[in-house]
Amino acid sequence: MSAALDAQGRTLVMGILNVTPDSFSDGGEWYDRDDAVRHGLDMVAQGADIIDVGGESTRPGARRVDPAVERRRVIPVVQALAADGVAVSVDTMNASTAAAAIDAGAVLVNDVSGGLADPAMDALVAESRIRFVVMHWRGHSDVMTQHATYTDVVTEVSDALRRRMDGLVSAGVDPAQLIVDPGLGFAKDAGHNWELLARLADLRALGAPVLVGASRKRFLGALDGAAPGDRDVASAVVAAFAARAGAWAVRVHHVPSTRSALAVESALRAASAPLRLVADVRPAPLQGGGAPAQRGADAPPQHEPASPVPGPAHEPASPAPAPADDGRTLDA
Repeated sequence: MSAALDAQGRTLVMGILNVTPDSFSDGGEWYDRDDAVRHGLDMVAQGADIIDVGGESTRPGARRVDPAVERRRVIPVVQALAADGVAVSVDTMNASTAAAAIDAGAVLVNDVSGGLADPAMDALVAESRIRFVVMHWRGHSDVMTQHATYTDVVTEVSDALRRRMDGLVSAGVDPAQLIVDPGLGFAKDAGHNWELLARLADLRALGAPVLVGASRKRFLGALDGAAPGDRDVASAVVAAFAARAGAWAVRVHHVPSTRSALAVESALRAASAPLRLVADVRPAPLQGGGAPAQRGADAPPQHEPASPVPGPAHEPASPAPAPADDGRTLDA
């Protein structure tokens, strides 16, 4: 397992690299191998810790891609980035693609189905000892919207992730390999997404690092009508809140704005740390209603310092309701 994925005292940034012709936000922009590699290296220079390379769009209604086509898209990019020392993740539901990416140097498999789409994935993860993202998933892009029904979305997502983690461990996977992702937008509407973001601590209780992928998704655009490419500010704000809640990493399209937002969150967190106070110096008892007793002939009276005023609690504002989400609008 790569040291680049270990906790570094801060939330990591996972840069999205879609090597696809049809992703919702940047489909076709990095479809050429050289352009994709260049963009991956640019994101690292901007502060990305991990580059997540995907060759199959999971936007709503997207058609499945043959694994051989997916491998032709992603493996050359994974290989080139890994050879340059980049920590590379492969975004795939196919065990054959994951295996080829691991051979090419990938250090993480990010499977939006959490291993449910390909029965061979569990064994691959167990045998390779690769780090593995277990995302909450209820079906492929063409059917997931119809499954966006919950009584308590946070409890149900947490329970489903726990069952999937248990299944992977039963297959021989070390629990330390696992990372969980609530799957924002996957079989979830806007309200579900906001509830999950507001209660990330419940997901952390699963005992695994938490990956959050909200970047440019429709529920953010619904706040102000912004097009996908204009949602980076909202995405960065969510990344900062996710960091405050203890997220291990955030998966984003625009690295510079995310790093700036995370720096702000880190500075606020440091400033709100408890202060070490000096011991109180209390005044001596009054004698006969006169001046305070002195410790020596020339000692001045002692004054009690003012009590420190606690800082305000930091709580995210309640989000405005938004229309239904259309899925993980990434490559997802």
